[in-house]
Amino acid sequence: MTFPRVTAAVFVLLFIGCFALLGVGSVVLVGPSLTHSTKTDHDAGVINHINSDMSFTLTMANGKTVSFQCADRCKTALGHMQRHKAENAKTDVYYIAEANNTFLALDVD
Repeated sequence: MTFPRVTAAVFVLLFIGCFALLGVGSVVLVGPSLTHSTKTDHDAGVINHINSDMSFTLTMANGKTVSFQCADRCKTALGHMQRHKAENAKTDVYYIAEANNTFLALDVD
């Protein structure tokens, strides 16, 4: 009599696990576009320099260096950016490309 109950418990746990994986996967795929916008791009690298006007340069894994201007939300992350710079930690930047090859950083993590 315990075998059907164990089977049912395993089935329920697998069922819940599948829905959890689908939920997490959809948030990972759609999350950045929901919090920022559909026009937002993403780069990752190491912060080299932070200027007094909160603009900063990011060196990506391929060696390319990109300069960003901070938006309002980005400016609140100064302490976080300074820690990433001091630790040479990987930094994710969500940005919008503007005119004249200017990149406006919306969020830095």
